[in-house]
Amino acid sequence: MMLLHRNQQRAAGADAGVLKRTALRLGAQVALTVGVIVLALSGVAVLVVVDCQYYNADTLLHTAVSREIDVIDPPAGVWLIVRDPRNPHGTASTPNTPHGLPDRAAMDQVGASGTELTAEVHLDGRDYRVLTERRGPATVQAALDLTSDHIQRDLLIRALVITGAVGLVIAAVAGALLGRRAVRPLSTALALQRRFISDASHELRTPLTLLSTRAQLLRRELKDPIDPVALKSDVDGLVADARNLGAILEDLLLAADPRADAPNEQVDLVALAGEVTAASAGNAVAIRCEPRLPTLTVQGSAAGLRRALMALVDNAVRHAQQTVTITIGREAGKAVVDVHDDGKGIDPEILPRLFERFASSAEPTGQRRRYGLGLALVSEIADRHGGTVSAQNAESGGATLRLTLPASVEQKAAEQKAPDQKTE
Repeated sequence: MMLLHRNQQRAAGADAGVLKRTALRLGAQVALTVGVIVLALSGVAVLVVVDCQYYNADTLLHTAVSREIDVIDPPAGVWLIVRDPRNPHGTASTPNTPHGLPDRAAMDQVGASGTELTAEVHLDGRDYRVLTERRGPATVQAALDLTSDHIQRDLLIRALVITGAVGLVIAAVAGALLGRRAVRPLSTALALQRRFISDASHELRTPLTLLSTRAQLLRRELKDPIDPVALKSDVDGLVADARNLGAILEDLLLAADPRADAPNEQVDLVALAGEVTAASAGNAVAIRCEPRLPTLTVQGSAAGLRRALMALVDNAVRHAQQTVTITIGREAGKAVVDVHDDGKGIDPEILPRLFERFASSAEPTGQRRRYGLGLALVSEIADRHGGTVSAQNAESGGATLRLTLPASVEQKAAEQKAPDQKTE
């Protein structure tokens, strides 16, 4: 059992690691996707802004050139240079025209061809948009300083980079969180799968042992002279054990399915306790069943409740010295099953955690007494049936494990028909 517990812990740790890495990968993929989208949109935004800036610059230059030529008072930020053969000075330009202007090669080319020419030139660390065109016999060149446009473009790019980086971080964090939420059902499914495997391995161990024992007895009887009565009894027992094994497996599958409906069979706890007592006969300790009512029905799963009673009896047998007593009755309108053993009792240290999986308590020898899966499964079965399970040490010695379940409607109706029947 300890080995199973350690294997479960290792498997759970491995599952947690896989799920954590999966969540991180999802976060990284989301961040990468968002990064590509942000980069593409930022590139489009920058291209649109730059295109608009060039369009506005070209519009302003054309306006400056198309109006009545006045190199003294051009639009703000624009310098005009006019080469007119009719001008005795040859070339006129706006005062304080940047050094390097005009672009004489462009003026010569346009003057010779008459074809408009637009270009961007870099002079003394500044960029200028230069438009050159023919206006009659004159060749006109207009230059616009692009420094303010470039500053706006750089600010836009810087803002996009900062917001993009912040967006990537937020996307990565959000992706990791969403990834964790997305894989949480997978984590639950893995935990449920491992839990089912451990529960099945624990619950099927006893019925498989009984089947094996009965099969060995049958094989032994077949070697000896056959007693038809004994043979039929053993075969009937084998069939019953196989049927119980199938019922246990079906109940485990239903318990593992969160979509399964609540169990709704009518189960007689008195008859069920009698079956469990008979199946547990042959132990080193005596097992007595003492019902206080002829019948006591509850609504639930017969296989599940049989598993719960078997687990309570097995636990009592392990800790009893001579006797285990099963008592069935009603208290405060509830069906109550008490399983009492005359052993040393339960260490008070473990009582609050007795129904946890793989709980343990200290023994005088220094070892730890483990309670394994059985009592934890009893707690889960009781919860499925709307009941509870508890434990306490008896004043006379030993321990009592109590399973409390809601009585069925049929049981209440039957008791109402017989009000003179005393119950305890």
